[in-house]
Amino acid sequence: MTVGILLVGGFGTRLQPLTNKTPKPMLPIANLPVTEHQLLAAKAAGITKVVLATAYLAETFTPYFGDGAKWGIELKYALESEPLGTGGAIRNAAELIFSEISENESIVVFNGDVLSRHDLTAQINLHQSSSAAVTLHLVNVEDARPYGCVPFDENGRVTDFLEKMENPITNTINAGCYVFSPQVIKEIELGKVISVEREVFPQLLRSGKVVQAFVDNSYWLDMGTPKALLKGSQDYVGNRDFIVGANSNISASAKIVNASAIGSYVTIGANVEISASIIRDGVTIAEGSKLESVFVDTNTTVPEKTQASGAYLSDNEIVALKL
Repeated sequence: MTVGILLVGGFGTRLQPLTNKTPKPMLPIANLPVTEHQLLAAKAAGITKVVLATAYLAETFTPYFGDGAKWGIELKYALESEPLGTGGAIRNAAELIFSEISENESIVVFNGDVLSRHDLTAQINLHQSSSAAVTLHLVNVEDARPYGCVPFDENGRVTDFLEKMENPITNTINAGCYVFSPQVIKEIELGKVISVEREVFPQLLRSGKVVQAFVDNSYWLDMGTPKALLKGSQDYVGNRDFIVGANSNISASAKIVNASAIGSYVTIGANVEISASIIRDGVTIAEGSKLESVFVDTNTTVPEKTQASGAYLSDNEIVALKL
Protein backbone atom coordinates (compact mmCIF):
# COMPACT_ATOMS: atom_id res chain seq x y z
CA MET A 1 0.00 0.00 0.00
CA THR A 2 1.19 3.51 -0.84
CA VAL A 3 -0.15 6.42 1.21
CA GLY A 4 0.05 10.15 0.62
CA ILE A 5 0.75 13.38 2.48
CA LEU A 6 -0.37 16.64 0.91
CA LEU A 7 1.30 19.80 2.21
CA VAL A 8 -1.44 22.43 2.24
CA GLY A 9 -0.40 24.65 5.14
CA GLY A 10 1.43 27.49 3.37
CA PHE A 11 0.41 31.14 3.73
CA GLY A 12 0.43 31.84 -0.03
CA THR A 13 2.13 35.19 0.44
CA ARG A 14 2.99 35.57 -3.26
CA LEU A 15 -0.69 35.09 -4.13
CA GLN A 16 -2.08 37.85 -1.93
CA PRO A 17 -4.75 39.21 -1.95
CA LEU A 18 -6.21 36.03 -3.47
CA THR A 19 -5.19 34.11 -0.34
CA ASN A 20 -6.49 36.59 2.24
CA LYS A 21 -9.60 34.46 2.76
CA THR A 22 -8.72 31.27 0.89
CA PRO A 23 -5.60 29.10 1.35
CA LYS A 24 -3.73 28.70 -1.93
CA PRO A 25 -4.43 24.94 -2.28
CA MET A 26 -8.17 25.75 -2.23
CA LEU A 27 -7.94 28.32 -5.02
CA PRO A 28 -9.68 27.08 -8.17
CA ILE A 29 -8.05 25.73 -11.29
CA ALA A 30 -10.72 25.18 -13.96
CA ASN A 31 -13.37 25.27 -11.20
CA LEU A 32 -11.72 22.67 -8.96
CA PRO A 33 -9.43 23.45 -6.02
CA VAL A 34 -5.76 22.72 -6.61
CA THR A 35 -5.97 20.14 -3.81
CA GLU A 36 -8.75 18.30 -5.64
CA HIS A 37 -6.64 18.01 -8.78
CA GLN A 38 -3.85 16.54 -6.64
CA LEU A 39 -6.16 14.06 -4.91
CA LEU A 40 -7.42 12.90 -8.30
CA ALA A 41 -3.81 12.32 -9.39
CA ALA A 42 -3.12 10.39 -6.20
CA LYS A 43 -6.19 8.21 -6.68
CA ALA A 44 -5.20 7.49 -10.29
CA ALA A 45 -1.86 6.18 -8.99
CA GLY A 46 -3.59 3.83 -6.56
CA ILE A 47 -3.26 5.94 -3.41
CA THR A 48 -6.40 5.62 -1.29
CA LYS A 49 -5.24 7.12 2.03
CA VAL A 50 -4.04 10.74 2.24
CA VAL A 51 -3.21 13.08 5.12
CA LEU A 52 -3.74 16.79 4.52
CA ALA A 53 -1.04 18.68 6.43
CA THR A 54 -2.89 21.89 7.28
CA ALA A 55 -2.02 25.15 9.04
CA TYR A 56 -3.17 28.47 7.51
CA LEU A 57 -6.99 28.61 7.26
CA ALA A 58 -7.08 24.90 8.11
CA GLU A 59 -10.82 25.05 8.77
CA THR A 60 -11.59 25.53 5.06
CA PHE A 61 -10.55 22.03 3.97
CA THR A 62 -12.84 19.77 5.98
CA PRO A 63 -16.18 21.26 4.84
CA TYR A 64 -15.19 20.67 1.21
CA PHE A 65 -13.37 17.34 1.37
CA GLY A 66 -14.84 15.71 4.48
CA ASP A 67 -13.63 12.15 4.92
CA GLY A 68 -12.72 11.84 1.24
CA ALA A 69 -15.40 9.26 0.45
CA LYS A 70 -16.64 11.28 -2.54
CA TRP A 71 -13.26 10.69 -4.20
CA GLY A 72 -12.79 7.13 -2.98
CA ILE A 73 -9.97 8.25 -0.68
CA GLU A 74 -9.67 8.05 3.09
CA LEU A 75 -8.68 11.53 4.25
CA LYS A 76 -7.08 12.46 7.56
CA TYR A 77 -6.18 15.95 8.75
CA ALA A 78 -3.01 16.98 10.58
CA LEU A 79 -2.82 20.49 12.02
CA GLU A 80 0.31 22.53 12.70
CA SER A 81 -0.23 25.01 15.50
CA GLU A 82 3.00 26.72 14.40
CA PRO A 83 4.72 26.48 10.98
CA LEU A 84 7.13 23.54 10.99
CA GLY A 85 8.72 23.78 7.54
CA THR A 86 8.32 21.06 4.94
CA GLY A 87 10.15 18.40 6.95
CA GLY A 88 8.38 19.20 10.19
CA ALA A 89 4.99 19.21 8.46
CA ILE A 90 5.67 15.83 6.84
CA ARG A 91 6.76 14.32 10.17
CA ASN A 92 3.71 15.76 11.96
CA ALA A 93 1.32 14.37 9.34
CA ALA A 94 3.00 10.97 9.21
CA GLU A 95 2.10 10.39 12.87
CA LEU A 96 -1.41 9.62 11.64
CA ILE A 97 -0.33 6.81 9.30
CA PHE A 98 2.84 5.21 10.71
CA SER A 99 0.83 2.55 12.55
CA GLU A 100 -0.98 1.58 9.34
CA ILE A 101 1.97 0.89 7.03
CA SER A 102 5.00 -1.37 6.99
CA GLU A 103 8.64 -0.34 6.55
CA ASN A 104 8.52 -1.57 2.94
CA GLU A 105 5.65 0.65 1.91
CA SER A 106 6.02 4.09 0.42
CA ILE A 107 4.81 7.53 1.44
CA VAL A 108 4.19 10.01 -1.37
CA VAL A 109 4.46 13.69 -0.44
CA PHE A 110 2.89 16.39 -2.62
CA ASN A 111 3.59 20.11 -2.37
CA GLY A 112 0.25 21.87 -2.23
CA ASP A 113 1.00 24.55 -4.82
CA VAL A 114 2.13 22.37 -7.72
CA LEU A 115 0.09 21.19 -10.69
CA SER A 116 1.62 18.16 -12.36
CA ARG A 117 0.60 15.51 -14.86
CA HIS A 118 3.73 13.41 -14.44
CA ASP A 119 3.55 9.61 -14.22
CA LEU A 120 3.24 9.18 -10.46
CA THR A 121 2.85 5.41 -10.75
CA ALA A 122 6.20 5.20 -12.55
CA GLN A 123 7.82 7.35 -9.87
CA ILE A 124 6.53 5.04 -7.13
CA ASN A 125 7.70 1.96 -9.03
CA LEU A 126 11.18 3.45 -9.56
CA HIS A 127 11.45 4.25 -5.87
CA GLN A 128 10.61 0.70 -4.89
CA SER A 129 12.88 -0.92 -7.49
CA SER A 130 15.88 1.28 -6.66
CA SER A 131 15.64 0.80 -2.87
CA ALA A 132 16.02 4.55 -2.49
CA ALA A 133 15.61 6.53 0.69
CA VAL A 134 13.64 9.06 -1.31
CA THR A 135 12.80 9.51 -4.99
CA LEU A 136 12.31 13.03 -6.32
CA HIS A 137 10.28 14.13 -9.30
CA LEU A 138 12.52 16.44 -11.32
CA VAL A 139 11.72 18.57 -14.36
CA ASN A 140 13.83 20.48 -16.85
CA VAL A 141 13.13 24.20 -17.12
CA GLU A 142 14.48 26.84 -19.47
CA ASP A 143 15.77 28.96 -16.60
CA ALA A 144 16.68 27.28 -13.30
CA ARG A 145 17.83 30.50 -11.60
CA PRO A 146 14.56 31.08 -9.71
CA TYR A 147 14.57 27.53 -8.38
CA GLY A 148 18.03 26.22 -7.69
CA CYS A 149 18.90 22.91 -9.31
CA VAL A 150 19.37 19.19 -8.65
CA PRO A 151 22.21 17.44 -10.53
CA PHE A 152 22.35 13.64 -10.78
CA ASP A 153 24.72 11.03 -12.21
CA GLU A 154 24.41 8.52 -15.06
CA ASN A 155 22.59 6.09 -12.75
CA GLY A 156 19.97 8.64 -11.82
CA ARG A 157 21.39 9.16 -8.34
CA VAL A 158 21.08 12.73 -7.07
CA THR A 159 24.53 14.16 -6.30
CA ASP A 160 23.75 17.58 -4.81
CA PHE A 161 21.11 20.17 -3.96
CA LEU A 162 22.19 23.59 -5.13
CA GLU A 163 20.66 26.89 -4.07
CA LYS A 164 19.62 29.56 -6.56
CA MET A 165 22.59 30.77 -8.57
CA GLU A 166 23.22 33.05 -11.52
CA ASN A 167 24.74 30.27 -13.66
CA PRO A 168 23.10 26.93 -12.76
CA ILE A 169 25.11 23.84 -13.65
CA THR A 170 21.91 22.07 -14.78
CA ASN A 171 18.37 23.08 -15.67
CA THR A 172 16.90 20.15 -13.74
CA ILE A 173 14.92 21.30 -10.71
CA ASN A 174 12.97 19.82 -7.82
CA ALA A 175 9.34 19.54 -8.96
CA GLY A 176 7.87 19.06 -5.48
CA CYS A 177 6.64 15.44 -5.41
CA TYR A 178 8.61 12.97 -3.29
CA VAL A 179 8.35 9.25 -2.59
CA PHE A 180 9.77 8.46 0.84
CA SER A 181 10.68 5.27 2.60
CA PRO A 182 8.94 5.52 6.00
CA GLN A 183 12.16 5.20 8.00
CA VAL A 184 13.48 8.46 6.54
CA ILE A 185 10.44 10.34 7.83
CA LYS A 186 10.63 8.62 11.22
CA GLU A 187 14.13 10.00 11.67
CA ILE A 188 12.89 13.60 11.34
CA GLU A 189 12.52 15.08 14.82
CA LEU A 190 8.86 15.49 15.74
CA GLY A 191 7.76 19.06 16.47
CA LYS A 192 10.92 20.70 15.11
CA VAL A 193 11.07 23.23 12.27
CA ILE A 194 12.89 21.38 9.48
CA SER A 195 13.21 21.78 5.70
CA VAL A 196 13.47 18.62 3.60
CA GLU A 197 15.06 20.58 0.76
CA ARG A 198 17.76 22.29 2.84
CA GLU A 199 18.31 19.78 5.64
CA VAL A 200 16.87 16.29 5.15
CA PHE A 201 17.85 15.67 1.53
CA PRO A 202 21.44 16.99 1.85
CA GLN A 203 21.90 14.96 5.04
CA LEU A 204 20.77 11.81 3.22
CA LEU A 205 23.46 12.43 0.59
CA ARG A 206 26.14 13.05 3.24
CA SER A 207 25.25 9.77 4.92
CA GLY A 208 25.51 7.83 1.66
CA LYS A 209 21.80 7.08 1.23
CA VAL A 210 20.29 6.74 -2.23
CA VAL A 211 18.35 9.79 -3.37
CA GLN A 212 16.88 8.80 -6.72
CA ALA A 213 16.00 11.16 -9.58
CA PHE A 214 12.79 10.59 -11.50
CA VAL A 215 12.83 12.93 -14.49
CA ASP A 216 9.48 13.47 -16.18
CA ASN A 217 8.90 16.56 -18.30
CA SER A 218 5.14 16.27 -18.53
CA TYR A 219 2.99 19.29 -17.73
CA TRP A 220 4.18 20.98 -14.52
CA LEU A 221 3.39 24.34 -12.98
CA ASP A 222 4.32 26.09 -9.75
CA MET A 223 1.10 28.05 -9.24
CA GLY A 224 2.49 30.28 -6.52
CA THR A 225 1.68 33.61 -8.22
CA PRO A 226 -1.54 35.13 -9.62
CA LYS A 227 -0.10 34.94 -13.13
CA ALA A 228 0.63 31.22 -12.72
CA LEU A 229 -2.79 30.55 -11.19
CA LEU A 230 -4.55 32.15 -14.16
CA LYS A 231 -2.30 30.25 -16.57
CA GLY A 232 -2.95 26.95 -14.80
CA SER A 233 -6.69 27.43 -14.98
CA GLN A 234 -6.48 28.27 -18.69
CA ASP A 235 -4.31 25.21 -19.29
CA TYR A 236 -6.84 22.93 -17.59
CA VAL A 237 -9.81 24.50 -19.36
CA GLY A 238 -7.92 23.75 -22.56
CA ASN A 239 -8.98 24.86 -26.01
CA ARG A 240 -12.53 25.81 -25.00
CA ASP A 241 -13.68 29.42 -24.77
CA PHE A 242 -14.88 28.78 -21.24
CA ILE A 243 -16.29 26.28 -18.77
CA VAL A 244 -19.16 26.99 -16.39
CA GLY A 245 -20.35 25.44 -13.15
CA ALA A 246 -23.86 24.45 -12.11
CA ASN A 247 -26.80 26.83 -11.77
CA SER A 248 -25.15 29.77 -13.51
CA ASN A 249 -27.04 32.22 -15.72
CA ILE A 250 -25.18 33.82 -18.62
CA SER A 251 -26.79 36.41 -20.85
CA ALA A 252 -27.01 35.44 -24.53
CA SER A 253 -25.23 38.70 -25.42
CA ALA A 254 -22.25 38.03 -23.11
CA LYS A 255 -18.94 37.10 -24.73
CA ILE A 256 -16.62 34.77 -22.79
CA VAL A 257 -13.34 33.66 -24.38
CA ASN A 258 -9.75 32.53 -23.87
CA ALA A 259 -10.28 29.55 -21.56
CA SER A 260 -12.09 31.40 -18.79
CA ALA A 261 -13.49 29.47 -15.82
CA ILE A 262 -16.95 30.49 -14.60
CA GLY A 263 -18.02 28.98 -11.28
CA SER A 264 -21.41 27.87 -9.98
CA TYR A 265 -24.33 30.17 -9.14
CA VAL A 266 -22.80 32.94 -11.26
CA THR A 267 -24.94 35.58 -12.98
CA ILE A 268 -23.47 37.37 -16.02
CA GLY A 269 -25.41 40.28 -17.45
CA ALA A 270 -25.95 41.61 -20.94
CA ASN A 271 -23.01 42.63 -23.12
CA VAL A 272 -20.44 41.51 -20.56
CA GLU A 273 -17.04 40.57 -22.01
CA ILE A 274 -14.76 38.18 -20.10
CA SER A 275 -11.36 36.91 -21.28
CA ALA A 276 -8.76 34.60 -19.69
CA SER A 277 -10.28 34.96 -16.22
CA ILE A 278 -11.34 33.04 -13.12
CA ILE A 279 -14.83 33.87 -11.83
CA ARG A 280 -15.57 32.14 -8.52
CA ASP A 281 -18.91 30.83 -7.23
CA GLY A 282 -21.77 33.17 -6.43
CA VAL A 283 -20.47 36.12 -8.46
CA THR A 284 -22.78 38.62 -10.15
CA ILE A 285 -21.34 40.64 -13.06
CA ALA A 286 -23.58 43.50 -14.12
CA GLU A 287 -24.17 44.44 -17.74
CA GLY A 288 -21.57 46.11 -19.89
CA SER A 289 -18.57 45.05 -17.81
CA LYS A 290 -15.30 44.16 -19.55
CA LEU A 291 -12.92 41.89 -17.64
CA GLU A 292 -9.60 40.52 -18.88
CA SER A 293 -7.15 38.32 -16.92
CA VAL A 294 -8.97 38.92 -13.66
CA PHE A 295 -9.74 36.85 -10.57
CA VAL A 296 -13.18 37.63 -9.15
CA ASP A 297 -13.59 36.35 -5.60
CA THR A 298 -16.54 34.37 -4.25
CA ASN A 299 -19.93 36.16 -3.94
CA THR A 300 -18.60 39.40 -5.39
CA THR A 301 -20.95 41.81 -7.15
CA VAL A 302 -19.28 43.59 -10.07
CA PRO A 303 -21.08 46.87 -10.85
CA GLU A 304 -22.29 47.89 -14.30
CA LYS A 305 -19.69 48.80 -16.92
CA THR A 306 -16.75 47.84 -14.73
CA GLN A 307 -13.53 47.65 -16.72
CA ALA A 308 -10.61 45.71 -15.24
CA SER A 309 -7.52 44.00 -16.60
CA GLY A 310 -4.91 42.05 -14.65
CA ALA A 311 -6.71 42.52 -11.36
CA TYR A 312 -8.28 40.92 -8.30
CA LEU A 313 -11.91 41.90 -7.73
CA SER A 314 -13.96 41.58 -4.56
CA ASP A 315 -16.82 43.67 -3.23
CA ASN A 316 -15.78 47.34 -3.34
CA GLU A 317 -12.19 46.47 -4.24
CA ILE A 318 -10.11 46.20 -7.39
CA VAL A 319 -6.43 45.39 -6.80
CA ALA A 320 -3.91 45.36 -9.66
CA LEU A 321 -1.97 42.11 -9.98
CA LYS A 322 1.58 41.66 -11.22
CA LEU A 323 0.98 39.67 -14.37
